[in-house]
Amino acid sequence: MSLQTSGQAPHQAPNQALVLFAHGARDPAWAAPFERLQQLIQAQLPTVHVALAFLELMQPDLPQLLAQLAASGVAEVSVVPVFLGQGGHVRRDLPLLIEQARQQHPTLSIEVAQAAGEQPEVLSAIAQYCVTTLDRA
Repeated sequence: MSLQTSGQAPHQAPNQALVLFAHGARDPAWAAPFERLQQLIQAQLPTVHVALAFLELMQPDLPQLLAQLAASGVAEVSVVPVFLGQGGHVRRDLPLLIEQARQQHPTLSIEVAQAAGEQPEVLSAIAQYCVTTLDRA
């Protein structure tokens, strides 16, 4: 995995990373919207490394990605669960993975955001999309 981001010299690794944490699926096409989201965010944050990590079934998984980020010299990581709600994976699995990563990489500062779907602006955007589907029917 290359940690080079657009707008930076090849030898200069970013100090910050934004990790989009998703569930994962057997079908590789499932990741396409998350990859587009990653690209949209990366375009807005050219000096931050924006990456995808998955809970299961896809690579890289979160421990693997956090280890790579720590090894590359990234000091600050924000993990954003791109889940609609705070289900068991976000409430139970993610905190365990983060605690393990903090123990394994004590120099890495890791912050975890709420699930994306818990945010009013995200819900509003989804609601607006749902409303517009009536116009298309």
